[in-house]
Order: sequence, then structure tokens, then C-alpha cells
Amino acid sequence: MALDINLSSDANRNVFSGHPSPIAPDPRTQGIRTHVLLVVVVSVVTAIVTALFSILLQHRLRAQVTDNLSADLKHSVITFENLQTERLAALDRENALLSELPTLKALMTSGDDRTIQNGAVEFWSLSGNDLFALTDTSGRVIALYTRNNPQDAPLHTALVRLAVSEKHFLIDNQALYACSRHPLYFGSDDKGTLLGYVISGISIERTVRQISQPTGVEATFLSSGHVVTSTLPAEMQSGLANPVLLKATPSAPVRVKLGSSDYLAATEDLSDSATSPLQLVLLKSFEPSEIWMKRVDRLVLNTGILALLAGIVLMTIIARLLTRPLEVLSQGVRAFGMGDNRYRIPTNGPREVRQLSSAFAGMREEIQQKNRALLEAERLATIGRMASSVSHDLRHYLAAVYANSEFLASGRLSEEERNEIFGDIRTAVHGTTEMIESLLIFSRTGRSINKSLEQISGLASRAVALLRAHPDAEGVKLSANYGDSEKTVALVDAKQVERAIYNLLINACQAARAYASEPAVSISLEPREQDILIRVIDNGSGVADKIREHLFEPFVSEGRQKGTGLGLTLASCIAEEHGGRVILIDSRPGETIFQMTLARGPSGIIESASSGHEASDKVNEHDKVRN
Repeated sequence: MALDINLSSDANRNVFSGHPSPIAPDPRTQGIRTHVLLVVVVSVVTAIVTALFSILLQHRLRAQVTDNLSADLKHSVITFENLQTERLAALDRENALLSELPTLKALMTSGDDRTIQNGAVEFWSLSGNDLFALTDTSGRVIALYTRNNPQDAPLHTALVRLAVSEKHFLIDNQALYACSRHPLYFGSDDKGTLLGYVISGISIERTVRQISQPTGVEATFLSSGHVVTSTLPAEMQSGLANPVLLKATPSAPVRVKLGSSDYLAATEDLSDSATSPLQLVLLKSFEPSEIWMKRVDRLVLNTGILALLAGIVLMTIIARLLTRPLEVLSQGVRAFGMGDNRYRIPTNGPREVRQLSSAFAGMREEIQQKNRALLEAERLATIGRMASSVSHDLRHYLAAVYANSEFLASGRLSEEERNEIFGDIRTAVHGTTEMIESLLIFSRTGRSINKSLEQISGLASRAVALLRAHPDAEGVKLSANYGDSEKTVALVDAKQVERAIYNLLINACQAARAYASEPAVSISLEPREQDILIRVIDNGSGVADKIREHLFEPFVSEGRQKGTGLGLTLASCIAEEHGGRVILIDSRPGETIFQMTLARGPSGIIESASSGHEASDKVNEHDKVRN
């Protein structure tokens, strides 16, 4: 008897253990995933750095712009003060010269207002200023001349205030003047008689334009919340009376919005030098700076995009140079895990990768050596378990044959005794044959099988008929429910499936006879859409707890007086070869349920099972494709 048990086959080991072979992911997908991950990381890092740099740059630029605009406002205030000082000094000199003219003194001593008014025209023309006035010692206006020639009461009132005070700014409803007042004496300034005052002024609009044009600062003069003069368009002047704006100073400017534009504003209070409350409001627009900052932002964005593209290209090259050896090494590890021991291990790449490859190669060789030693030990252990399990039953059967043969040789037996001895010998021979056949089937498990369309109900019926002739089924009540035979058609190996059902039944009979006073075993078939379910139920003592986890392993036969322990193992292997499995549904004293499922096969073949030759042709075609 040649018994071939190949325990080094991974396929057979997976079949016996019930664990499917692992499916490794596609290495190309893993490589693409690594490259994409690196590109995404570079993109995210570049985008974050660019965004942070842009935010920081904008913050610094805005702070710098605000500082620059504040400096411009301070410079404008200083410029205005310097211009006013120079103009007032010039006016003082002009008035001093006019007050020394004998003709003007003679005119003021005439005592007649109309005479003074007529004679003052010549002196106004001589000064060339925007405002010229002569007042008496009490400040009463005697003669007044302006470019727009107003003769309103507010202007006279303002002149009176100017004449009797040290004010420099004269305000009326229409204009603002920077004025100089000089006393007019009859005689010398020290000992002469005061005749009145000479007042000369120039329009402040000139000063406003001189401040605005070179610096780009918008200047506005406010008096009691009303605009006196301004370089701003009329539609934007309504927002100048903002209380927040009026509280700003050149050292602490504020940001305001006028119309659709943003300005940095500062206010200089000139009320102490004016005949009415007066504020100078200076505004510097953010628009030119914002246009410049937008250009800088675009430059930063374009630089970031270029850096991103360059980073992607560079990272792709680096990933190709650095990660490719790692991918090859990873593929080698996966291949080794799948059982391919000849996969190439990378020998190039960075030093760390080469060291890792060398370490893995050594580990692989060591694992292979240990696996070979382990498989050899397992093979020897399996052979030992098989020999231990088989030897007892084989000696039992041979002893029965030997003893009964001696009885036959004595020659003093009756016909009835001789027939009984022949029956014992036949039983021993059948047991030996069955044991050898189980071992042969076990050794061939996992090899090619011959499938054909069969009715599972017919195979179960033959297994039950074969069981009834077995000594272990004697006295056992057998019951069967096959259902509709036409619905139990499946593409199977008839001999193997019949053997699997027979093993489940004989296992149930042995368990029932050992426990129950009235042993009973039942089998039922349940056809489903994709598979066929077979249940075997016995009223034995149940499966021992300590062997439930190893129930389908070979040579497990706890509590049995005979048998190799291959019955359930063969049934499980055959079921798995037919796309199903054998499981223990329930086990307790009085009821144990085993369930076996068998895949029905391709739906097209099963549906045409009743069409005779067409079905056979499809079965043959399916077998060719499968092989």
C-alpha cells in the first residue's frame, strides 16, 4: 500500500486548517499610493507655508504702510505749521511797512469812515492779499476788502475778535483766512497815539493745496462740524464730522472709511489761534498702498505656485529614487508571505535600504530553514499520530482474522458456527478496507476532482443504504427527509460527496449508540438558491468541550473505541472543495447537529440540468475551463 501524505503543500495545509490563502494588494497600487501621498504632503506643506508667509507678510506690510502713512500725516502737519509761520511772518512784515506809511496814518486821522474806505482801496491793491481791513482802536471795522467781496455780519464780527485778540485764523461762512494784525500809531510806536489796526490775510485754500499736492494728503478745515474748505470731493465730506475722527491726533491716527475708500486720519486742533472752533483734518488714502500690497500678494502666490510645482517634480524624482527600492523590498516581503521564495530582493538604493534588504534576505533564509525543519517534524508527528491511530484498529482486525482462522482450522465446527466465524472475518476485512480507503482519500485531498451533475438526494440515499449494512448502525433508528429531488441537483464529485455524507452518518450512529438507549439518527436536505444544506442529527451525548476547537483536524477521535479520526476531517475537506463547509450547529446531551453545505455550481448549468445532452456538454465545457 502506497500512502502519499504531502504536508509541505500550502494548499493542503489551508484546506485542513480551514483558513483561506491571503490575498496581497497590488504592489503597483501601493507604489502609486506612496507617490500620491508624498505629492499631497508636499502640496499641503507648500500651501500652508505659502499661506502663513502671505498672512505674515500682509500683517507686516499693513503695519509698515500704517507707519508710513502716520509719518506722512505728521510731516504734513509740520509742513502746514511751517507754511503758516512763514506766511504770517510775511504778513507781519507787510503790515509793519504799511503802518509806517505817512499817507495811511494821515488817512486814519481824517475821522471820516467814507474817506477812509475810499483811500484804503489803494493800500489793499498795494498789499495784494486776499483780505484787507482797517479798524479803530475798539476793533470796529472801518474798511474791509476781500477777493469775493463779502460784507456780511459774521465776517465783521470775526474781524472785531481778531482785532482785539492774538488770533491768526479768521473764519466766516465762506472762507478761512490766515491773518496778521498790526497797530497803527500817530507818531512813534513807543510814544505815539494808537489810531487803529491794519489787518491783512490770505486765503487758507492756498495752504491746503500746497499741503495736498506734494504729499498726497487730503486736507480739510472744520469749524463747529462744518466744512470750511477741503480737497476732498463734496460727496465724501459728509463723513468728516465723525467724533472718532475728531479725537485722532498725528501721534495716534485712526482708520476711517469715506465713501468706498479707506483713509488714515489725524486731526490738529487750531481753535486757540482762530476766531471760531477750528480743526485741521488730514487724511491719507490706503488705496495706493493696497494696490501695491495686492501686487505683492500676487507675487507671493505666483512664487508659491512655482515652489509647489517645483516641489512636486522634485518629490516625484526623490520618491522614484528613494521609494522604488522600498517598493521592491515590500513586494519581496509580500511575495515571501504568499510562498514565493525566489522573489528578487533589491540590492540598490540608499544604504539603509540595502542594509534592510540584506537583513530580510538573511531572515528569509532562516525562516525557510526553520519551516523545512518544522514541516519535517510535523510530517513525522502526523505519521506518528496516524500510525498510533491505525495500529490499534489494524491489530484488532488482524487479531480477529487470525483467531477465527484458527477456529476454522480445528475442523470440529458445525455449519452454523462456521458461517458465524466467516461473518466475523468478513467484518474485520471490511473494517480494514474502510480504514485503508479513508487513508487513501485523506492523502488525495486537494487534488483534482471529477464533477458532474448529480442529485444530492440520490447520493444521500445511497449513503444511508450503505450505512444500514454497517455494524455500527445496527439498532439505530434512521430517518431521512430529502425533499424535492429535482431541486437538489448540483455540480459535484459524486463519490466524494457520498463519502462525506456517509462519514457524517457513521459518526452520528457511533455517538448515538454509545449514549442513547434508543439511538436515532436523522438526515435532511434543504435546497437553496446558491447551495444545498445537509443536516445530520443524533441523540448522542454530544461533542466533548475539549475537542470542539480541533474537531475537524485529522486523527481526533476522543472517546472512540475504534476509528482513525478522519471521518469529520474528510467531510470538511470535501465540503470545502465543493464551495461549502461543515460546522457544528449545536451539541448537548440528547441532540447534536452537524450541517454541511455544498455549492450548487454555475447557475446556467443547473438551470439546464433537465435538458440531457445539453447539460452534459455544459458540464464538460465547465470542467475544461476549470482545468
